[in-house]
Amino acid sequence: MITSLSIKNYALIEKLTIDFSKGFSTITGETGAGKSIILGALGLVLGKRADLTSLKNKEEKCIIEAHFEISKYNLLPFFEANDLDYENETIIRREILPSGKSRAFINDSPVNLQELQELSLFLIDIHSQQQTQELSEENVQFNIIDAIAGNKEVILEYQVLLKNYKADKSKLNALLKTQTESKKEQEYNTFLLDELVAAHLKSGEQETLEADFEKLNNVEIIKESIDKALAIANDEQIGVMNNLKEIKVALQKIAPFSADYQSLLDRIASVTIEFDDISEEISRSSEKLVNDPEQLDLISQKLQVIFSLQKKHQVSTVEELLQIQSKLENLVLELGNIEEEIAVLTDSIEQKTATLDVMSAAIHDKRVESIPVLSQKLIVILETLGMPNVRFKIEINSVETYFPNGKDILQFLFSANKGTDFGLLKKVASGGEMSRIMLAVKAILAQYSKLPTLIFDEIDTGVSGEIAIRMGEIMKEMSQKMQVFAITHLPQIAAKGNAHFKVFKSTVGDDTQSELKLLNDQDRVVEIAQMLSGTIVSESALNHAKALLN
Repeated sequence: MITSLSIKNYALIEKLTIDFSKGFSTITGETGAGKSIILGALGLVLGKRADLTSLKNKEEKCIIEAHFEISKYNLLPFFEANDLDYENETIIRREILPSGKSRAFINDSPVNLQELQELSLFLIDIHSQQQTQELSEENVQFNIIDAIAGNKEVILEYQVLLKNYKADKSKLNALLKTQTESKKEQEYNTFLLDELVAAHLKSGEQETLEADFEKLNNVEIIKESIDKALAIANDEQIGVMNNLKEIKVALQKIAPFSADYQSLLDRIASVTIEFDDISEEISRSSEKLVNDPEQLDLISQKLQVIFSLQKKHQVSTVEELLQIQSKLENLVLELGNIEEEIAVLTDSIEQKTATLDVMSAAIHDKRVESIPVLSQKLIVILETLGMPNVRFKIEINSVETYFPNGKDILQFLFSANKGTDFGLLKKVASGGEMSRIMLAVKAILAQYSKLPTLIFDEIDTGVSGEIAIRMGEIMKEMSQKMQVFAITHLPQIAAKGNAHFKVFKSTVGDDTQSELKLLNDQDRVVEIAQMLSGTIVSESALNHAKALLN
């Protein structure tokens, strides 16, 4: 529950600190006195956005600080998940700087607005006339039914599974789209890959093939040249080898006369040996040389395949073609992987679908069981609020669509009077009836779930007299299990509070300020008397006020 609220430099409030107690507290004041300012300041603490118009003095920062007793809310997991210091008495502070920047703190740790808003859901529920109209919205009606049905845990599990299911569906759709878009491209890639594979390319083979082609294509010229070289080398009369031998014999005669001649002999001997080896190599080349037109044709065809592939892929080497072949193999493999992923995801989605159906059926069954309980409890409370002939017809039907809370659609039908047909709540209920129905709903929910501190902001619009008294009694009953505030214009409700606060304006010089104070017993009698009779308080009004308070 909220234990205190401190406001500085906000709207018409220069400085205000007020303490709150458990139970039922009422807040009254004339229209325009500043009740909405108090709620606005509280809204900032709960994470609403702010701007410079919130500052009373534009040169100073605005500070709003609220203290909460949270030991009963089981909020330790939230604090641990958000890396925040947990304290049973938690302090939330919001600062708005003159520059327009806003800062928020939980137990002096800076937080963003989203974290603040998430925490606020566990702390305070501010119920206004606008929220009364939300009662006609299907999601709000489902929340009411699910609270009574005890569906909270299973719906949380369902939502986690539904999120994973939708993620799988999204991924599957993306893969199917990719598969469709890639199919034509994949067919072309497969064609290109088949061409390259069929070519049986090997690194370095182009140079070998080109060399073999040149040799076979010029075999006659090569043969003629080799034969001529052999003839010149080995002719018995004028061959190079014969001449080298004669030179060697001549030098052998003079070698003993000088080291220079011996060196020349050694060199010519070396040349003779080398030339003899060259001659032998030429002879072997001649023996290997064969005129093979068929082999030449095969080499020519292979080279044409290589040149054609190089031209198609705009490269100049076999190595580059092999790189392209490897890339194409990966692309073709990827499509195969996509098909495998599609199969895995399809199986996963089928399993999740089956589980979601089981969970949504369980949610549906509990809702069906809770509807008579909700209807009966609403009727009992509303009868005491001046609606003796009220009836509800709540219809729940399952469909094939997965909604965030199951597979049900809901019709919340209502009839306030005998002889009238059922109609949708939002169409047939008046403002006063909606206020009473919402109060009844909140009273019922207080029995099934630990609601946070509840603030009713003029929920009593459209009611008066005995109905107002009963509304006040219901709020007071609710306050036995939770902290309840009622901002009201009705003296019957104001008198039911354990504590009574008054919002009023005061003038200090040329400055107007809003203030909030806790009324003592005497002030409270006067305030309620003024609510009954106006500024001029009559004796009967005072007596009536005392009677209401007693």
